[in-house]
Amino acid sequence: MTTIIELNNVDKSFLTDEIETLALSNIEVAVRKGEFVSITGPSGCGKSTLLALLGLLDTASSGQYILNQKNTVALDKRERARIRNKEIGFIFQSFNLISNLDVYENVELPLTYRSDLSASDIKHRVNEALEKVEMGHRDRHFPSQLSGGQQQRVAIARALAGSPSIILADEPTGNLDSKNAQIVMDILHELHREGATICMVTHDAFSADTASRRISLFDGRIVEDTQLNTQAA
Repeated sequence: MTTIIELNNVDKSFLTDEIETLALSNIEVAVRKGEFVSITGPSGCGKSTLLALLGLLDTASSGQYILNQKNTVALDKRERARIRNKEIGFIFQSFNLISNLDVYENVELPLTYRSDLSASDIKHRVNEALEKVEMGHRDRHFPSQLSGGQQQRVAIARALAGSPSIILADEPTGNLDSKNAQIVMDILHELHREGATICMVTHDAFSADTASRRISLFDGRIVEDTQLNTQAA
């Protein structure tokens, strides 16, 4: 099976007040196409830092990050932004919808930066993504008119519309009640069954254990990498 993500001996450190803090140390990970990987661990263990590296929002201090057989280390900012927009779909805990854009426009916006898509392509992708999360009927509503669960479904549609190689979800149920959290997880599992590759940071043990693989971090190091029985999902 094709390897989508490969991290080789990756370290990430931060310098604050002349004190260097090692956030990630000797990370070795390969994620194959179609895997659903949960990333767990206590607060401050490096989960969000790892997701930021995977999403090309940050760069490693040392080591290699290969995304779709392309080494990202030497890429300039413009190329990183282009790959991020085309290859990676983001789902955030806080939804990150733009308040003065309606649902359709929020999903459409990232696609408008894609030179490879025509206006008709964009329209089709937006409508298809909204229907997939059952939000097509709310396409002209604004984020303030939606519940938290509905906003997260729109955020998932935005991530899907670009047909990314990988979906990165950072605590996607963290701001939701149990009912809406289950709806969001059901959508993610349906996407996974359709072939999506997903990496999800979560504090929720139940959600983590419904993935096909669980990676646990502690003090910036991988302390567990386990294949899971996902029949319950």
